[in-house]
Parts: sequence; structure tokens; C-alpha cells
Amino acid sequence: MTVFAFAFYLFAISVVVSGFMVVVSKNPVHSVLWLILAFLSASGLFVLMGAEFVAMLLIIVYVGAVAVLFLFVVMMLDIDFAELKGELARFMPLGLLMGVIMLLMLGMAFGVWKTSELAMNLRVAPMQDGVSNTEALGLLLYDKYLFLFQTAGLVLLVAMIGAILLTLRHRKDVKRQNVLSQMYRDPAKQMELKDVKPGQGL
Repeated sequence: MTVFAFAFYLFAISVVVSGFMVVVSKNPVHSVLWLILAFLSASGLFVLMGAEFVAMLLIIVYVGAVAVLFLFVVMMLDIDFAELKGELARFMPLGLLMGVIMLLMLGMAFGVWKTSELAMNLRVAPMQDGVSNTEALGLLLYDKYLFLFQTAGLVLLVAMIGAILLTLRHRKDVKRQNVLSQMYRDPAKQMELKDVKPGQGL
């Protein structure tokens, strides 16, 4: 067995095992740690495929930002694990049913899977001599597919604004601060001096 094959099987088994442990771990902190291991193993697979930029992006963005944010949120929240286990046992039959349905769908999809001989030699971004992987990816995104890339960003922006508008609710029973009204008010009208004499209340 070559070093490449050994590294591939090592990272692949690590991704599968850590992904399974993310789902079955009872402690949410342990689930996040297994998720970080899955991201690191997936980045190793990307390195073996020659996509160093995507591997570093996966480590920096997902491991360094998203997974660490998940870990902080889970550790800062006061989670009642007894109540969580009760809810898990309550929805276990529905979850098992959905899992069986998904496995059946995957089995039906992979059962009729056929690989075309033309697809084995098809490459989306052909590598040129003297062009690195990162440069080829940049030329592909920002030159050949620039319109589609910008359109995808616009769709994400619209989705983000829509989510903000859907969840933004102005509650009338909550007293909010109006900074402009505080700045422009007249002190002569807002304050009233009372001459309180000794032994006399207001």
C-alpha cells in the first residue's frame, strides 16, 4: 500500500467515524469536537486531491470560525441534559423512521449509479502549466463564471435580508430608547424645580 492510499483511507475513515460520532454523542460539546475532527479530515482529503486552497479555506472558515463559535455557544448555554434526553427519547421513533427513509433513498440512488467513461476525463478547470491551484480557481470563478458567482452572492444577500425582515418584530409592550427625542428635548420643559421645605413632603 502506498503512502497516498494509506493517507486516503486514514482521512476517509476518520471523516466517517467522526461524522457518526457527531450524531450519536450525548454531550453537545463532544459533538462539536467530533465535528472539528471531521472538518480537519475532510481538509486532508482535499489536500490529497490537490485542492490546497479549498483545504485551507475549510480549516480557516469552518474550524477556526464556525465550529469554534458552535463550541462557545454550547459551552455558554445552560443546557439541561436530563430534559434534552427526555425530548430525544420522545422523538426517537420519528427520527428512526426518517433515517430509514433516507437510507432507502440513498440505496435506490446508488443502486442505479453508472459512471460514464466521458465523465472520468472531464475536468471543469483544466490546469495550465505554471498556474497554481488557487490561481486556476480564481480565474474560473472571477473570469469564466463571474456573472453566476455574483448572482449567487446576490441570492444569499436577498435571503439574509428576508430572514432579518421575517424575524424582526416590534413589540409594543417593550419600552425602547429614542435617542433623537432625548437629544432634541428642551431642558426647560423637561425639568421642574420643587422647593421642598424641611419636614414637608412632595
